Amino acid sequence: MALRSGHLQTVLPTLFRRVDGVAYRRERLELADGDFLDLDWVGRPEGASVAVVAHGLEGSSDRAYVRGMARELSRRGWAVCAWNLRGCSGEPNRLLSAYHSGMTADLGAVVDHVLAEDAVEVAVVGFSLGGNLTLKWLGEQGGGLDPRVVAGAGVSVPVDLAGSSEAMEAWSRRVYMLRFMRSLTEKVVEKAGRFDGAPDPAAVRRARTFREFDGLFTAPVHGFDSAEDYWARASSLPVLPAIRVPALLVNALDDPFLAPSCFPVEAAAVNPDVTLLLPEYGGHVGFIRRSGPYWSEDVVGQFLDLQRGRGSWPS
Repeated sequence: MALRSGHLQTVLPTLFRRVDGVAYRRERLELADGDFLDLDWVGRPEGASVAVVAHGLEGSSDRAYVRGMARELSRRGWAVCAWNLRGCSGEPNRLLSAYHSGMTADLGAVVDHVLAEDAVEVAVVGFSLGGNLTLKWLGEQGGGLDPRVVAGAGVSVPVDLAGSSEAMEAWSRRVYMLRFMRSLTEKVVEKAGRFDGAPDPAAVRRARTFREFDGLFTAPVHGFDSAEDYWARASSLPVLPAIRVPALLVNALDDPFLAPSCFPVEAAAVNPDVTLLLPEYGGHVGFIRRSGPYWSEDVVGQFLDLQRGRGSWPS
């Protein structure tokens, strides 16, 4: 890696990276519960290998890390469906509920839609929260996964939400937490203006940690008993042993968002379908290098190509 600082690896791409050469085509997917997801396409699914890519907390398909992955996978011959979680595409979603780390049914709906459009094969890729959701979905499907879903990958994934949430309460992570809280609370305030029975926006505005926010909004709105119940039921760590397709997990050891429990060496060791890479440097969704695609984009591209009989592994 070009930088040996987890914080710099995390912050610099967010502030300064620009990704050219990606022209999205937007499609709206209507959901059975009356809500919608906006999908941003590079290429078309018919007769293609399609990578379904999920962003992280309060991100979108327009984030540089998603655009970078879309550009690299497109260069390798994949069509890309970068999907926006509910309320993340620039337009509020229609329901009081929003998205959360364990809302795997939405990913299932996207994959079903892509397969119905005659994709030859599908790989699922996720960053951070989207990576947890992606790996959890693969584990939940287990051996019942559609055989056309050939691989998965997660980058900078908080596989243990409780551990990650506790790590983010540290003073050294305060700047990240404040940024997330600002964005999340703005959405709750907007929902309070549209829905009776929404959580008290004044109370949510006072939230300073994921524990407080998830206890006030995420848990009660989405049917969990508490923040702790949400974290336990939405984490992908317990289902990693159940994954039955080749899946890659890349978590940098200097990632400031992750706890030690987010480096699941034992869970990966008992499942030959899970490949765990723990580079010393990379930060959170960083992995900057001096030239070419970011390291995470290159390694995910190599891993996915391997599953369709192209290229070699490891790098």
